[in-house]
Formats: sequence, structure tokens, C-alpha cells
Amino acid sequence: MGSERKDGPERKFTTDEGSLRIHQAIARDMGTAILTGRHKPGDLFEGEIEASERLGVSRTAYREAIRILIAKGMLESRPKAGTRVLPRARWNVLDPEMLAWMFAGEPDRAFIRDLFELRGVIEPAAAEFAARRRTDDQLAIMDAALAEMERYGLSTPEGRAADQRFHNAILAATHNDALEALASSVGAAVSWTTTFKHRKKLLPRDPLPDHQAVHRAIAARDTAAARNAMAELLRLAFADMDIALSEPGA
Repeated sequence: MGSERKDGPERKFTTDEGSLRIHQAIARDMGTAILTGRHKPGDLFEGEIEASERLGVSRTAYREAIRILIAKGMLESRPKAGTRVLPRARWNVLDPEMLAWMFAGEPDRAFIRDLFELRGVIEPAAAEFAARRRTDDQLAIMDAALAEMERYGLSTPEGRAADQRFHNAILAATHNDALEALASSVGAAVSWTTTFKHRKKLLPRDPLPDHQAVHRAIAARDTAAARNAMAELLRLAFADMDIALSEPGA
């Protein structure tokens, strides 16, 4: 398998797709093909000249797409050895763009579990720290996010963006630079799991009360209650995700 040469995306790229530039669209399609197992670790891609001609794009565009995937740990490219798919352990699976590619199709159940286990380690502790350290301004950001979640609902882009702001505000309220650095990854995980649940389920359980319980505990500076409320929010969110994954077509 390691010596097998693999073609990249099958279709031609002639114009920008929405807000994506050509090299970004190529990277997305190649990355998605790797994530779905069409291209497996150890597989060798065709050369830059052949690939760019087949796709109808410039060598520069193809080269930039490869660089994107190298930066995400999905590929390595060496002179004379060619471009190969790296083992999954090398991939930056928390990269927000990679998460978007994963959830564009049907996400892997094991990876969903991994995401929620990671959130279960990070977010209850973050809620506890936030209850101890939050400022009034940070609490106001959480208030505003909850109000928008209630106004728009999580089935809308506006509601999901507010959900991200709520979770990001909690991480910011820890006043821990290492935890704050996880905001983009945690926020992307929140957004894409919520998007998937609403795509699969017409009337999902309303998670707003769970968020409000976390907010009340943080506002009261009750560290134990904040940790427990966040753990319960995640437990229920994972149960909702399991239901969504079990529905027909999942």
C-alpha cells in the first residue's frame, strides 16, 4: 500500500468556489478524501505536474494546496520520495478547518467520542476556574451570548455563533493563556457537533437550560456547581449526538 500512487481530487477546478480560492478548494477536497479513507496513510500522490494538468490548475495552486495539508500534518513531501499521506496520529485533528471537513460528511463515531472526552476534560475545569476568576465584563459577554441563543435558537447560524461565544467566554474567564489558546478548537467542535445534530434531528432537545445552569453557577462564583453543570451539559450534548448518529442516514 505504501508505494501505491494516488490521484488527487477527480474534478476540475476552474473558478473560485464561494469564498474559497482554488488552492483552498483543492486542499479541502484532498483533505476530505484522506479523512474518509479514500487516501490512506502511506499512499503516494502523483507528481505536481501531472496533478495540476489533470485538475486544470496552475502548479502554484496545487503546490499551495499541498502546503496547507502539510501544515495540518496530513501529508509530507520530500524531494525524490514524493508526497505521502501521514499516519492519523500526526494529523492536527483539532484544526478548525479540518473539523469542518470532517463534519461536511458523516463524522466518525469514534472521533465524536474523542471530541466529547476532550471537552469533558477541558470545559468542566474551565467553568470552575471561570467561576473563581471571571470579571463582570466577561459575565456580561456570557449574558449576551445566552440572550442570542434564546432569540435565534441553535438551528440557526446566529444561534450557533452565540453558542461558540458563550463557550469561548468561559475559556477567556479562566485567565489561563494555555486554556484560552484552545478556544478556536473548542469553539469549532461546539459549532460543528451542533450543526450536525440539527441537520439530523428536526426537533432536538433544547440545550439552553443547560447553558443557563452553567452561567448561574459562574455568576454566583460557585466553583463546584460550575464544574458539575458543565459536566452535565456535556453529558446531555453527547447523548443528543449519539441519537443523531443513530438516525437513518447517519
